[in-house]
Amino acid sequence: MVYTAALLFGNPGLLDLSEEESVLEMIGKYFLQLTSPGRGTNSARRGSVESCDERDNSPVAQMDAGVEQEQRVLQQAVTRHIELCLTEAKASTLLCQVLLLPHHMTARVGQDVVRSSADEPCGLRGASIKVYVEGKEGLKPVGSFSIDPSVTPTFELSVILRADESYGWPALKHIFESDKVLKLRPEYRLVKRKLYSSASPVIHDFY
Repeated sequence: MVYTAALLFGNPGLLDLSEEESVLEMIGKYFLQLTSPGRGTNSARRGSVESCDERDNSPVAQMDAGVEQEQRVLQQAVTRHIELCLTEAKASTLLCQVLLLPHHMTARVGQDVVRSSADEPCGLRGASIKVYVEGKEGLKPVGSFSIDPSVTPTFELSVILRADESYGWPALKHIFESDKVLKLRPEYRLVKRKLYSSASPVIHDFY
């Protein structure tokens, strides 16, 4: 033990009792510093782990995750409603048998509808949503819906989709053409109008 201590402190010689006590005292202080809870390195490492755990399990992080999940659910609901409106309007209003949509278009519209409703008192649940298709003959209403019918609407949101003119607009010729195809363009417009308010409508164009 004495020899090991001597090697530790750079002294290969033999030690008498007084030197041994001095070395033991120094060794004790050395290991006390290494194992002390107040040592900076250990404290910093322990603190970083605690911060990580707190960040992962904090109420704020859980609340943010809950909000994101709710927004995804609302977006999916809007997407389904828009697709249902278009499906039901194919024969009656759009006068076509095949309706072609750009890839992920209704999902993008649903996302923008949710974002446009974020600053409203009741959010999307306070929206009265109307869907239109714009073609050569002007706007054609294809349906309307509310996410939560139990909530009195505080604003109206019009979704205006645009027909691709290169495919033509099915008018009187649909009587003679049973395979009429209508294609929608990627761009669309959202018009937000507050109910019970004299504020001017807000128009957003998306491309």
